[in-house]
Amino acid sequence: MADVSILDQRRIEARFAGQMLKTLEAELGTERARAILAKAIISLAHSAGAEFAAAKPGNEEGANPPDLSDLASITPLWQKEDALRIEWLEQSPDKLSFNITRCRYAETYREMGLGDIGDLLSCNRDGEFCKGYNPKIQLKRTQTIMKGATHCDFRYTMAKD
Repeated sequence: MADVSILDQRRIEARFAGQMLKTLEAELGTERARAILAKAIISLAHSAGAEFAAAKPGNEEGANPPDLSDLASITPLWQKEDALRIEWLEQSPDKLSFNITRCRYAETYREMGLGDIGDLLSCNRDGEFCKGYNPKIQLKRTQTIMKGATHCDFRYTMAKD
């Protein structure tokens, strides 16, 4: 999967998740089906965060956990294929602030007829990724393009010990 962009990976996952959700909804109802889908995606996000953290040079066995500068350095992976346009506001080891002004993830889910679950498929991963990457990283976001806003406001901070 290393050669597949995250946008393409999400597109592949969305095809499966959309069909799985329809099947679960027929059996369990919409609310329960969406809760199960959200739980599975949160688990994937935690695992991905842990994998990225383990790949950080010098972080063998959690000896040097990633900070917000490290998080900023990997954001280009989510931007491939012009998937995200980022307006950077602040970058430091303890604070990372930016706005997303274009989200092709949202556009893709809408094109696939999955716009109503785009937040489950992508947005809820953002804060959850951090729990696997470094649990001290906290995300505050008040709006998303996926939910109809003009931009997504990402505000990350590092929790104090």
